[in-house]
Amino acid sequence: MTRAFSGKPAGDLTVSALVRDELVADDVRIHPETLQAQAAVAERHDNPQLAENFRRAAELTAFAEDEILSLYEALRPRRSTAAELAELADGLAARGAPLCAALVREAAAAYGRRGLLR
Repeated sequence: MTRAFSGKPAGDLTVSALVRDELVADDVRIHPETLQAQAAVAERHDNPQLAENFRRAAELTAFAEDEILSLYEALRPRRSTAAELAELADGLAARGAPLCAALVREAAAAYGRRGLLR
């Protein structure tokens, strides 16, 4: 069943419910299971890169918006040192986001090779 982050079924997320002020912020956030299901569809359609993006997105549903924005900022070229990115990756892994942690480590290595670290 497709559902919101709040657990509310997707069928209950209507404009009418919004107008009646029956929805909360978590009602319009995607549930990690929905992202995992989308990853499975992407895999079945021979799109492993998209599938991995959906899986990383599923991990990030556990994070607050400001944390995600900080993550994006840290990953911009010349914004972080290798040590800062390693610490970020360790923090992601510790909080149950191993795929995101691996991406940060991969980015740190690529930035190091290309001279894009701070």
